[in-house]
Order: sequence, then structure tokens, then C-alpha cells
Amino acid sequence: MTAALVGLSVLATQSTATAQQAGDPLSEKQWGLAQLRAPEAWATSTGAGQVIAVVDTGVDLGHPELAPKLVPGATFAGCGERPAPCGNGDWRGVDGVGQPADVHGTHVAGIAAAVTGNGTGIAGVAPDARIMPVKALEGGSGSFAEIGAGIRWAADNGANVINLSLGALPGSQVLTLLGLTTETKDAIAYAREKGVVVVASAGNETAPLCDTPSWEPGALCVAATDPAELHSVYSNLGIKLDTKAVAAPGGSSLQGCDGDVWAPVPRGTGSPDCGQSDYDSLAGTSMAAPHVAGVAALLGAQGRNADGIEQALMRTARTPVVGARGLFTPLYGYGIVDAAAAVQQPL
Repeated sequence: MTAALVGLSVLATQSTATAQQAGDPLSEKQWGLAQLRAPEAWATSTGAGQVIAVVDTGVDLGHPELAPKLVPGATFAGCGERPAPCGNGDWRGVDGVGQPADVHGTHVAGIAAAVTGNGTGIAGVAPDARIMPVKALEGGSGSFAEIGAGIRWAADNGANVINLSLGALPGSQVLTLLGLTTETKDAIAYAREKGVVVVASAGNETAPLCDTPSWEPGALCVAATDPAELHSVYSNLGIKLDTKAVAAPGGSSLQGCDGDVWAPVPRGTGSPDCGQSDYDSLAGTSMAAPHVAGVAALLGAQGRNADGIEQALMRTARTPVVGARGLFTPLYGYGIVDAAAAVQQPL
């Protein structure tokens, strides 16, 4: 049984974005940081001491936006007959060949915690958090068993937050509800028992329910918003049994490169359409989840436990137009995450 990546759309035409962090040239395109109010939160917390595990397609271990932030990682995809883990989380996998779909993990990791203020590229949501690369997908897909193994390894090796920007097709929730496949579900429960926050993308099928694994108990489901704070047209709704869902910047998919989310990709793989060699702009709930994982790291650095982090995220999240906070709606879950408000929540 495989679980495929979500959120790999790349668009071309450029539009305007809001300037953010001086010293990072592409930060002027990072409208998502403003929507989260992340820079306003950095005076209170930068995520120091926190480790975000990116269970995904692996990471370009030499990318200057990520290399200084990395802790040891692991590879569970493509191991074949070799015992897992069989690698160090490099995006190129055990065969040394980088697959086009596997640029995804580097992009996700950069959103969460790229080096900030270094005079190149973008700013990460959690500037001082570290990244743990866990490759559980090869060529954009992987089994529930590989993903579950990656989650368990991350939880056992120091992760404070686990990001899952991946998902199975709508309807796969039935498999876990009936107990027909439990590896990822059980691994999420295991991570939560160890005090790890698990953040997962809702899915890109315009479906009413969060895909699995974001559907599972213990995972915080993240729907996507566009630059205007509207629910992104492709995003699934934030509906799941335990109602643990929020929204975050994922991009428009309709407004060109600057209407989507800029972040690093493996060096030399940036699309010609967006005009950067080592960076690219993608849209999807895959991009929304690491925004929330970064804010979770800001909160964890304040000494909050996993339950306290989730509560701070949900209670302070805001619903556009009506202005309510902590109000559940199908479009936004408990609302768009507000980093500045969340870090001010009482411990």
C-alpha cells in the first residue's frame, strides 16, 4: 500500500508579494510569513533547541539554506533487501540518483527552518530550529510501513516536531479505521506518546476530509490558504473525527510563482519558469504543513509540551473575515495559525 506526495504544483507567471526579512533576498516573496505573523513572533522565540523531522523524500544535505541546520537523518525508502535505515536522509536515495519528484522534501524543510538572515534565499519559519531529514518516499511515493518506520525513528532520535507533507488518496481513511493498514497510524500514536507534535498536510483533492495520515488521531491536519487568506482551491477541508485542524499558507496554484510558496530545492533543480536554480515556488497543503511545524517549534522552544503546543496553535488561530479565534469551520479548521499570538499564550 502506497501513500503518495501531495502538493507538487509549480506555476510560472510572477506576481507581487510582501517584503519580510532583510538579508534574505527571496524573503520579499514570502507572503506566508506575514500571513502567519512569524517575524513578530521571533522576538519571543526562534525555535532554538527544537528539532523538526521532515519525513518526506529526503533533503539536499549540502544546500546552504539547510546544511548548517541538519542533525543526523535516515533513509527508509528504496532499501530493498538491506536492513533499514539504509542511508542518511539524502534526497538522492541509496542509488545516488535524484528523482524529479523528490525535490519535495528539501522545499518542505526550507519552509520550516531554512537558515535566516544569511544573505541568500529565504527565511525559515523557525530560524533557530534544526532539521532531521528522514527519507521515507522515493520517486514521490512510499509505503505506509516505510512512512511509519520513519516516524518511529524520528521520535526515537530526538525529534520534537514531525512534519508529514504526504497523504494517501481520499477513501484510504477506511483502511485505517478498519485496521487493514495500521503502520502509520500506530507510529503517529507512538510519537505522540513520546511527546512529539505531529503535523500533516490535509491533501490536495478538494475533498471534504483530511487525508490519512492527517486524518489519524494524534496528527494536526493542515489545510492551505492563498495570499488573500482564502481557502486554496485545491485544498481538502479540515474535517476529521477529533477536529484537530488548522490552516496555513500553501499557495494559490492560480497566480504564478509569487502566489505560491518559495523555498529551496536541491541545487540546480529549480524550474526555468520561476527563474531560480536552487529555489522554486510550489503550491499545496504540503507547503502549508511545514509553516505550522515551524510555529510548533517556536512554541516548543518555550518549554510547552505537545498538548500545550497544539492548544496554543488552535486557540489563537484566526478565521478570516469574521475575525474569530479558535472557532472551528470546515474551510479553516480552527483558523489560520497566528505565530505572534500563539507564542504569547500562557505557558
